[in-house]
Amino acid sequence: MLKERLEMILEKQDSLRFPAPVENMPHGDMPGDKVIISDALIPHAQTLFKLLVKLMSEKEDEKYVISIFGGSGSGKSVTTSLLTYYFNEAGIHAYAMSGDNYPRRIPEYNDAERVSIFRSEGLKGLVKENLYSTDVQKKLDVLWIKETDSDPREIKEYPWLEVYQNYGREGLKGYLGEEKEQDFDQVNDILAAFKRGDEKIWMKRMGRSEDQRWYDEVDFSNTDILLLEWTHSGAEQVKGVDISVCLRSTPEETKAYRLFRARDGKADSAFVTMVLEIEQEKLDRRMEQADVILSKEGKVLRP
Repeated sequence: MLKERLEMILEKQDSLRFPAPVENMPHGDMPGDKVIISDALIPHAQTLFKLLVKLMSEKEDEKYVISIFGGSGSGKSVTTSLLTYYFNEAGIHAYAMSGDNYPRRIPEYNDAERVSIFRSEGLKGLVKENLYSTDVQKKLDVLWIKETDSDPREIKEYPWLEVYQNYGREGLKGYLGEEKEQDFDQVNDILAAFKRGDEKIWMKRMGRSEDQRWYDEVDFSNTDILLLEWTHSGAEQVKGVDISVCLRSTPEETKAYRLFRARDGKADSAFVTMVLEIEQEKLDRRMEQADVILSKEGKVLRP
């Protein structure tokens, strides 16, 4: 029984010794992702492991879904890898699932869709507020080429741009981290299949190009815990989570992390800054529903 194994760990927590990370330790199933274990995050993961064991031991379930969410740079991937490793070493079999496999578009096309929505809604706003003209469009054409139409600093020269940016931002709010961008239904199907005890589940894999999409059949017959690591795993659209964990970070930390990873060449642009601000607003709202909140310093803020 899983509960008995959890209680055994709980009884010896004061003397618990965590195994040192190893090179081949498990990590999320996102193709091409490399997880570099940060020594600073090891005590955070150990604190979280003990807390999760306690929370699970208070329940009667035989299978648990734990969501780990937060912004880029909050430590989701590393923390999830360490937790998966610790659980497995303790005799509780865990699998790390990356939600980054479940957007509806590959990164390049998704980035283009975000820009398209922002500009389309911005134009509609100008028309609606009677600010649109052929002269305004000519100025926008230049700003589009420069990719500065989302930069608030341009408003000083083009006051009408504030309306354009406000409408564009509102349009993005309806897309970022929502059903139009993320395939929550498929994620929920997987969580439901795991919880009802399906032994084998087809798991989606997505790379960074259109020809990098496939499914792997994963054996869950001996798996006790599924850890869903994803920026959006705290969203209200995700169903079937037993314990949700928010790793708190700031937009500045997220931007710094993206620049460090060089994941895209425009990580410090005005548009990306706006996207991160919107995502942070949603993360802050979703954090209020989290069962566990861990600060960047590793302090447990909830429960």
